[in-house]
Amino acid sequence: MASQSRAQHKLCRRIGECIWGSPKCPSVKRPYAAGAGGKNKRPKKLSTYGELLLEKQKLKAHFSISEKQLRLAYAKSKKGTGLAHEKLFQSLETRLDAFVYRSGLTSTIFAAKQAVSHGHVLVNGKRLNINSAQVSVDDVITIDAEKSPVLAEAAKNTNSTVPGYIEVDRDACKAVLIRKPEVAEIPVNCNIMSVIEYYAR
Repeated sequence: MASQSRAQHKLCRRIGECIWGSPKCPSVKRPYAAGAGGKNKRPKKLSTYGELLLEKQKLKAHFSISEKQLRLAYAKSKKGTGLAHEKLFQSLETRLDAFVYRSGLTSTIFAAKQAVSHGHVLVNGKRLNINSAQVSVDDVITIDAEKSPVLAEAAKNTNSTVPGYIEVDRDACKAVLIRKPEVAEIPVNCNIMSVIEYYAR
């Protein structure tokens, strides 16, 4: 588990801050690159391409999605009306796994993915085990307390900051998307326009 945690935070060490804002991230104590001599190495100046690539990697890591998933989300965001960067950000933020994490029903995005894939999450009273499923406005997301009492208890005791577009009832282990999130409200340490530029180049 310890090695898994370090792997999850590998990019955090490289950029010198935690992608998820966790106070337990290794980058908090060691805000420099991993490896021998990392503390004394000067940060490399990135090229324009390197800066765009880094922002894309940060976005992927934050939502813990694959390159293919992000490319598909970007392709969908270009269709129809509206701004691509807003639609991309909103679609990632309203994935079921991201919503479970953001609402504080789990403490990490990885725990949220596991909870969904193992069938511990209900959407409007029905079990749904697809992490990429989209949460719509007024959908009610709950942790199945009968099937997973330990997870439900943990959800009641999380102390995360919940953004204004989500309404949470901790005692009932329930969260509702009350409106679509605005880009400025989504707490992701990433320049979304750089991601759009990376894929549009």
